[in-house]
Amino acid sequence: MKDDANETGQVTETERRNYAAPALEKGLDILEIMSKSEKPLSQKEIAQSLGRSVGEIYRMLNCLVDRNYIFQVDDSSYSITTKLFELAHTNPQTHRLLFEALPVMQRLAKDLEQSCHLTVYSQGKQVVLAKVDTPTGMGFSVRTGSELDVLISASGRILLAFQDDETRRMRIEESMQRRPDQSDPQIGAILDTIRNTGYESIASRQVRGLYVISFPILDRQNRALAAMTVPFAERIDQDRRKSVPEVTEALAAAASILSQRVGGAGGSAAGNATP
Repeated sequence: MKDDANETGQVTETERRNYAAPALEKGLDILEIMSKSEKPLSQKEIAQSLGRSVGEIYRMLNCLVDRNYIFQVDDSSYSITTKLFELAHTNPQTHRLLFEALPVMQRLAKDLEQSCHLTVYSQGKQVVLAKVDTPTGMGFSVRTGSELDVLISASGRILLAFQDDETRRMRIEESMQRRPDQSDPQIGAILDTIRNTGYESIASRQVRGLYVISFPILDRQNRALAAMTVPFAERIDQDRRKSVPEVTEALAAAASILSQRVGGAGGSAAGNATP
């Protein structure tokens, strides 16, 4: 008969070790190493990065090539393919969010003459899921797939503020573990204020002269599925550009529309915007 821990679905550390899948872990280690490299890696470089021998990873590399997760550049070096990116975007929730978001973001970027991007939370960081550049070709933007900090950024705080208490606590802990230098004893109060306000609007703490406005894309429980953000770059040679209050109002409307289109609580948070 199983003990109480097993019946509740909890797994002890001993059981976790017994259930370990070394081959799978080795393959995932290889993918993680290669996804962070900007150039092809040789078998020797991959093995050294993982603290393994070339012989230990040889069969795993062949398997990953056969499954099209990596490709062989030449006789001894490999590079990662786009398969993981494609798999992530075929996830039903992600696919729906992207499908609905891009037209809204394209219209917003055109109306504001500013870039905009959409981020989601992932294990102590946020990932840029989609972005639309300013149609004028001059402005600030981030790259799709980029990993951004959470605790100090407008969009990151949005992804923390609009969650239930337990999820918020877990995400704060994960974010602090990743970037302990960004720990802030006032973060709870800051997030409460953001939730009451409905959005975040701050001067960037990473890029001088940049102002950032971010709104949540909400589900039916008023939890943030994503954050839609405009990094406001002021053009000193154009005096008729949209102001920060105008950008805030337009972004609020766009976030509300997208929340509704993905089946969420459109208008709840955005409606609090008072630029």
